[in-house]
Amino acid sequence: MNYNEVIRYPVVTEKTEEVKNPNSDTNRYTFKIHPDANKELVKQALHKIYKVNVTKINVMNVPGKKKRFRQGRIKLPSWKKAIVTLAPGQSIDFTAKT
Repeated sequence: MNYNEVIRYPVVTEKTEEVKNPNSDTNRYTFKIHPDANKELVKQALHKIYKVNVTKINVMNVPGKKKRFRQGRIKLPSWKKAIVTLAPGQSIDFTAKT
């Protein structure tokens, strides 16, 4: 599997922005990842793409939600996310092109 396929995109919410501060002890980033990816593959992909050292990874499956749409209900697809803790002093710049 290609490393660019492992990391789909960063999850940007109010909660993830609060824990992203590189100066605090919670230097965490949240990513949507490939459903077949594991912790070691995510760690290798982040090191290869962003050149950062990862100290801890939490991987979880997020179940799809049921939503009302017009006259019926649909189920949104399930997805997988990884919460990554970086080494102290390191950060990821998403605006830089790799």
